[in-house]
Amino acid sequence: MGTVLPLAVGQIRRRPASFVGLAVALLLAVATLTLFGSLVAAQAAAPPAVSRTPVDGPGVMLIAGAFGEIAVLVALFVVVNALGFTVRQQFRDLALLRTVAATPRQVRRLLRAQVTATVLLVAAPGWAVGALAARGFLGALQRRGMAAPGLRIPGAPVAMAVALGVALLVGLAATALGARRITRPTPAAALTADTAGQRRTGVLRLFAGVAVLAGGALLLRLAATRAPGEVDKAGQATMLGALVLLVGLALLGPLAARVLATVLGAPVRVLAPRVGWLADANLRGYAARSSSAVVPVALLVGLSGTMLIMTSTAERAAGAAGIATGVTRATDVWLRGAELGMLVCFAAVSTVNTLVALTADRRREFALLRLVGATRRQLLRMLAVEAVLTTAVGVLLGSAVAATAAGAFARSVTGSVVPAVPVAACVWVLAGAAALTVPGILGTGLRAVGGRVPEAVGGERE
Repeated sequence: MGTVLPLAVGQIRRRPASFVGLAVALLLAVATLTLFGSLVAAQAAAPPAVSRTPVDGPGVMLIAGAFGEIAVLVALFVVVNALGFTVRQQFRDLALLRTVAATPRQVRRLLRAQVTATVLLVAAPGWAVGALAARGFLGALQRRGMAAPGLRIPGAPVAMAVALGVALLVGLAATALGARRITRPTPAAALTADTAGQRRTGVLRLFAGVAVLAGGALLLRLAATRAPGEVDKAGQATMLGALVLLVGLALLGPLAARVLATVLGAPVRVLAPRVGWLADANLRGYAARSSSAVVPVALLVGLSGTMLIMTSTAERAAGAAGIATGVTRATDVWLRGAELGMLVCFAAVSTVNTLVALTADRRREFALLRLVGATRRQLLRMLAVEAVLTTAVGVLLGSAVAATAAGAFARSVTGSVVPAVPVAACVWVLAGAAALTVPGILGTGLRAVGGRVPEAVGGERE
């Protein structure tokens, strides 16, 4: 451990851009776990007179469990996605270490040390953000009569310790998976392996993706078969099913990105023969890299669209029947709005982090294109086309998940698979996805295509 820790810290200091996204994702995960853990602790530690006070709604414990279930899963999903990208960015450095006699065990220890150091670095600010959010959220619940007035967030660090432990366990588990591709081949094979994502999707990953999609389909079937009076349970199963489907799409991301890019790229190649052809070739050829950019967009659109359509469908069904359910009462509408805001925040952070890091990591690629005659203006036009295609692929995948999940929910609530779609709200979601994706890629691209070409070609990636 004496040499591993300095190497880990040195790698973080030398490549800070590779770890910023991971640090932000881990901070959000720690804050989210602290937030909902603190709510559970507040209810569990409350005196009997306070805990038995009648409230409007399901109560703090159920809110923290049902509300936090999806939020925590999304936060951890963002962590796994960010960590996988961080490991891929270090692939060549780690392969070089293996050529100078570093063993697979030492490489795994190095990655574990990096994750541990990053988790510990963000632990304190994550705890602070989570504790403040817990107090603010509990206060909002109390003002709406959804929590007992006497509840207080305890000062005991149990929730913080659990948050740190869960974030660390998830990070280490994801590290073990990410290290396999580096430690499995011989050092020479690892050094010459493609790191940009031109490899085919492995059979094991394909099987895992299909299995996860099947699990999501089963959850949506459970949601669709709920009785009309169990709207809240159907809604929870729908959101969980949508998230599982998105995880399955993440596993099948390279394949899905290649197929959709091929379909969408055909008209682009006709309309813009030069930059369009190059942008389409990049998306199809570097499928793993493309999927890293597409998955956060699909996450944003899929979860936001599912919740918006689900709420609109429930409101229309309740209005037609002249009744109010858990998803249509004013207090619970606010609760779901808060949940939607949190999910959008996670997805937006994941989208921006991934796109900025991906584009910045292509500095050497852009320099090589400039060596063979491409101008900065042409490269920016190529990036603009890539940004549009990336947004379109992510929107299509996310919309497919939202439509499937919302159809299952509508089947439970109305007996028909056709949901009520809030067109204006969904348009805002699509506009938000484009506003995050296109400026993120072009803004980073402005810096990545600049600088002196010889230095960019021969230098280190940032």
